[in-house]
Amino acid sequence: MTALEYAKQLVAFESTSVLSNVAVTDYVESQLRRTGFTVERLEYDDLNGVRKASVVGRKGSGSGGMAYFGHTDVVPADPWLSGEHGPFEPVVIGDRLYGRGACDMKGSVACMLAAAEQFSESDLQRPIYITCTADEEIGYGGAAAVAARSELFQEMVAGQANGIIGEPTLLEVVHAHKGVIGFVATSRGKAAHSSTREGINANLRMIPFLAEMKKIHDETEVDPEWHNSEFDPPTITWNIGINDRTKAVNITPPQSVCTVYFRPMPGQDGNILVERARLAAEEHGLEFVVTVDGKSIYTDPNSRFVNEVLDVAGRDRPTTVSYGTDGAKLTALEKLVVCGPGSIAQAHTHDEWIALEQLEKGTDLYSRLIRHWCS
Repeated sequence: MTALEYAKQLVAFESTSVLSNVAVTDYVESQLRRTGFTVERLEYDDLNGVRKASVVGRKGSGSGGMAYFGHTDVVPADPWLSGEHGPFEPVVIGDRLYGRGACDMKGSVACMLAAAEQFSESDLQRPIYITCTADEEIGYGGAAAVAARSELFQEMVAGQANGIIGEPTLLEVVHAHKGVIGFVATSRGKAAHSSTREGINANLRMIPFLAEMKKIHDETEVDPEWHNSEFDPPTITWNIGINDRTKAVNITPPQSVCTVYFRPMPGQDGNILVERARLAAEEHGLEFVVTVDGKSIYTDPNSRFVNEVLDVAGRDRPTTVSYGTDGAKLTALEKLVVCGPGSIAQAHTHDEWIALEQLEKGTDLYSRLIRHWCS
């Protein structure tokens, strides 16, 4: 099958992160088995009791080889541009494939499936690994399960496999990306008609906490300790959200919720800021929960591994990106870069698409990497 054929079938599964991805994982598993892979499956229930599944496949024997990582969950498709075709009804218009996940990142998974299909086990001196995870878009739950429970992943680590995370980079070679940390602080009050004295306004306890969050924001914008010129932007982008979820202006807000999401870079300890926020929450009587904690990744841009990928990809130099990937949970792998078809500019959009040329080039690059490392 071609990458386009695989991509159409993958996009047709509605695998928004809040839903189960078991059906699309079943499909990936069946295709891996069909093309000669030994398969390991890992399932779990998320915090809402929704069943999730990741799959790890290996074709060939020995150590080392190529280890590809992708995810099968997608972000919500609301709104969606077209009334003629839905987000999970993949359609080719001109030189683009449209559909939720076409770019991020079912198109990439499709390229790797199509590339691996070209090699029989007898062609391989070292193994091909393909991992497809759940929940990358909402905290890397699938990747965490793979890192903790997968025997094949431990085999990759022990054999020092060459890791490729297939997120969209227009096939540029990315040697580093930022981490992600998120937390929620909640103030509790009591709802009442605002004309009375019966209510307790939750925002009043939240305001001094917000002042501290702004102080941290302002400090990290100017303090060189929280800067890294290898990235654009070179800051941790301390992002503050606030919502009291009150539906009328004459109700005393019974709750006030602050979310903070930031992106520490290699060599930075984001937990220093988390603990500072936690202490501020405790001081003002707020609930505090860390919701996501993913590491940055950094592979020496001058390493032999990175230069091998550059050579095969026909690129002059590696680059960095500011978004996170499943690599946040896969740091046990010593050799890891991000390189995939499609542009991050098309990801998560109301008309998500991937260029057909990128599907062809992605398949070709992954085929050449397999040939370089495995055959």
